[in-house]
Formats: sequence, C-alpha cells, structure tokens
Amino acid sequence: MKKLLIVLNLLLLLSLSSNAQGKKYALYSAAFYNLENLFDYTHDQGKDDYEFLPDGKNEWDSIKYVSKLHNMAQVISQLARDKQPEGPAFIGVAEVENRKVLEALVKQPALASTGYQFVHYEGPDKRGIDCGLIYNPALFQVTTSKLDLYVNPNDTVHKTRGFLIVSGILANEKVTVIVNHWPSRGADSPARVLAGQQVRVIKDSLLTADPASKVIIMGDMNDDPMDESMSQALGAKREIKDVEQGGLYNPWWNTLAKGMGTLTYRGKWNLFDQIVVSSNLLGDDRSTLKFCQNEIFYRDFMIEQEGKYKGSPKRTFGGSTWLNGYSDHLPTIIYLIKEIK
Repeated sequence: MKKLLIVLNLLLLLSLSSNAQGKKYALYSAAFYNLENLFDYTHDQGKDDYEFLPDGKNEWDSIKYVSKLHNMAQVISQLARDKQPEGPAFIGVAEVENRKVLEALVKQPALASTGYQFVHYEGPDKRGIDCGLIYNPALFQVTTSKLDLYVNPNDTVHKTRGFLIVSGILANEKVTVIVNHWPSRGADSPARVLAGQQVRVIKDSLLTADPASKVIIMGDMNDDPMDESMSQALGAKREIKDVEQGGLYNPWWNTLAKGMGTLTYRGKWNLFDQIVVSSNLLGDDRSTLKFCQNEIFYRDFMIEQEGKYKGSPKRTFGGSTWLNGYSDHLPTIIYLIKEIK
C-alpha cells in the first residue's frame, strides 16, 4: 500500500506543476481522523466510560492519557504538511470523549503553534464519544455550527453520535463540513442506511438554501464506499462523470479497489474513513475551489511492524495489552485547489 500512496502523491505534485502554465494556485486540504477512544481518566456523569478509568478494565490513568494525547498530536501535526506547510484548514475527528480532551489535544506542543481551535457538542452516545472539528482560524473562519441528532425510529434505546455541521469561509468561499460517526458494525446495515439518508437530507437542504456553498461530508461511516449506506442512501458516486448537479463524489471507492484502506479486519483492508464532496467542488474551472486529490495518511511509525497485528494500524490496545499506539484507523485527506488572481 505504501508504494501506491507514493505514486499518488507524485501524481498530485505533477498535476499542480503541469497545469500551472503561468498561473498560480493555492492548495488547501481537509482531513478526517478517528482518534480511537480519546478518553480522559475521570468519570463523566451519565456516560459509560468506566473502562477508561484508573480502576477500569484498561487501567486508564494519567500516564496513558498523556501518552495518547502526544501520539494523536504527533500524527495530526504531520497531516498534509509535506505538501502544505500550514496543514489542513480543518480536521474532523471521531471518538473524543468531551471538550476537555480536545482542549488538551490542541495545546499539545506539536500543535500549539498552529493556533488550532475546535467545535464540539456533547452528544447522546452512551459511551460518551463524540465528533469534533479542529480548525485553523487563519485558513477557515467558522460562522455557524450545530449538532443534528441521528434518529432511528426502530431503535430509541441505543443512542449514537449525531451529525456535526460547521459552516465557514475557506479561500473566500462558503464551505460547510458535516462530520460523521455512523452506527458501528455491531448494528445491522439499515442503521447506517438511515444515517446516509439523513445526511443526504442535510446536504440537500444546505444546497437548496445556497447552491454556491461547497459541502464536504467526512467521517467514520462504518461502511465501505460501495455499501448501500454510502452508494445509495447518501448517493456518493464512484466516478466524477456520474455525479449530477447537487450530487456527491466519493474518491475513496477507487482507492479501496486499488487495495488501500484505513483499517483492517482479519487481515483485509476496509475504508470506512471517507471524505466526499459536492458537485460544485468538481471540474476544471479553478477560479473557485475544486477537488484535486485524495490521500490516505500512511506512515511506517503508525503501522505494526511485527507480531499478530503486523501490517495493521498500530492501535492503543491489542486486546487487554496497552500498545501505546495511535489509532486503529488511518487518517484521510483531500486536497482542494484554487487559482490565485
């Protein structure tokens, strides 16, 4: 997988140089990262966070928590920086326990100089894990935000994460990002199909209100690009030529077909961590923001090099053993390009 990623990165750089023809372009990026159980080590009232307490199953204490923060910051500080010194304009994150852990994360030495801010709402998930959006205010100026709750009329007991909707200005254009963490694989497929349908309604509403607004939908969907929730319920297409006005393009479908993914299950790669874009981010007219390329952020230090989990993302725990790793998911990145006038 690493060799394929290198080739794709080279193609991006060649695309930027070959299309210049005397014109100048600015490159922007957006990322998503499932932080895999970024919990603090104190109890949040009403939440089932007991396994992440000092006397809990994982013996989660200040040493492990501080190490986890350091590891997450190490990865985030490198996202897209080989192509852009500024890094992503915004980074959607999943599996964060509360506002406190995000405050601690953006203050980590590896991130503090960027001046990251974040958007977070406490959601209904029983374990206490939420989505958030970390953003660089020098690149993305947030104007509005809200959390729309996920609704499943067939299951009112198992509450799960909502849809974090954040609008702002990027490169002098209105951009809205929807951060997701859909029901886990422990739930049947219809639960995720419902999520896809609900996010599609949100997207349609945004574009009806302002057709010029660019929409980026990102998250851990707990499904692959070709699964019903993504391809039919959300309606994210595999090929640009098939995307209708107001529709969505999913570049990760072809990425997975090449054998690249963001997490493994029984030795097979899946690609649950996706970023899809609205049709007005497609095309050759680069006088406005346009989708340019997508990338799985894969570095050797994030991958198990030996043992039972060799070749998989190096996670925090392997069973009950603390591995002091990063996450069981790899981050994903998209690049956007715009001509400088």
